[in-house]
Amino acid sequence: MQELLQLFSYDFFQKAFLSAILASISCGIVGTYIVSRRIVFISGGITHASFGGIGLAFFLGFSPVLGAVIFAVVAALGIQFFTHKGNLREDSSIAIWWSFGMALGIIFTFITPGYTPNLMSFLFGNILTVSTAEIWMMLSLDLLVVLFFGLFYRQILYIAFDEEFARAAQLPVTLYNYLLIVIIALTVVFNIRVVGIILILSLLTLPQATANLFTRDFKSMILLSTFFAFVGTMSGLLISYFADIPSGAAIIFTMIVIFGILRLIRCF
Repeated sequence: MQELLQLFSYDFFQKAFLSAILASISCGIVGTYIVSRRIVFISGGITHASFGGIGLAFFLGFSPVLGAVIFAVVAALGIQFFTHKGNLREDSSIAIWWSFGMALGIIFTFITPGYTPNLMSFLFGNILTVSTAEIWMMLSLDLLVVLFFGLFYRQILYIAFDEEFARAAQLPVTLYNYLLIVIIALTVVFNIRVVGIILILSLLTLPQATANLFTRDFKSMILLSTFFAFVGTMSGLLISYFADIPSGAAIIFTMIVIFGILRLIRCF
């Protein structure tokens, strides 16, 4: 216990703890919408497309986070536009942007002179290396998400569960769809450093799957998802620190174990 308390005296662990809280809030809220709307693979397409921005940023020498944000938002809007305006099947649109981003990321990373030491932390995550600037970005994202979902909760609920009814009620569904897809893109990018591009989709779905064992109510699922995301993230962080294993993989593995245990308990 003393060793555990001593960890909080270290600056890097304090930042990791704050990151766990902030990531749990944004992923708990946005992930609930993603799962309820059944657009998990759209989020996967956005996630992998953002790798193109990271590769471009390394090549041109500017912030990888900024590059990821640009590519993620463009991919999100592109998927939405191609699907609804370009008469392209949604799965095809996702595949195009997914492949495009990953291909560009690999190309730019390969032709970048020198060594790119931060690339692995973007691919697989490292919550222990989150910077102060990234914490401020995550905090800003949380405020945006809480404010947006708080102000437009009822409209978002209608769109998530019955888009046709929302259109019949003359809600600006298209506008909400574009705004929500941008928020999803920002959530994906700003939480990449927690578990990485490869595993961020799990952080947006596993807490919701666990919460779904106990409730079907949208608001209750948001609260429970946030709780399970925090428990899984902190447990995985501690396991990764003491076992000296990658934090991103430890966090997702812990969340899967939590889901499995609770699922077995619910069965009996």
